[in-house]
Amino acid sequence: ERLKEKGFEVRGLFYNPNIHPFAEYQNRRQAVENFIKLNNIEVIYPEYNPAEFFQAVNLKEKNGRCLACWSLRLKLTAKIAKEKGFSHFSTTLLVSPYQDQELLKKIGSDIANAEEIEFYYEDFRPGFRKAHEEAKAKGIYCQKYCGCIYSEIERYSKK
Repeated sequence: ERLKEKGFEVRGLFYNPNIHPFAEYQNRRQAVENFIKLNNIEVIYPEYNPAEFFQAVNLKEKNGRCLACWSLRLKLTAKIAKEKGFSHFSTTLLVSPYQDQELLKKIGSDIANAEEIEFYYEDFRPGFRKAHEEAKAKGIYCQKYCGCIYSEIERYSKK
């Protein structure tokens, strides 16, 4: 909503090779499909290939895994945005209060410079709770962990 209010034509890319298990990927993809039907947004769906994620994060510690994962996903986002002639690229990770915003901003800016396309950064975290409540009210699936097997283990081992 905020991007549309600012004059942006919003299109989506659902590229999440990090999501595990496959049933979780399917739940999240279905949630996106439900959302776009309600909001009339075009979404691109590259092939689900978790091997890309595992190759990118192999043998890295937690912070290194997140950095590698975000970089992998934002690089493809920037590449596709540029190929499609879009003026900017961004990420829904910017709404999450659980992600490192400064690191996401740096990764996005570095990729933007390398790919010669603008990265749109805005701190969307103040809208997190409202968006989450609206999604639940509309019956849209809400995730309980970032998606990767490592965060799933962290999430459920704390109980």
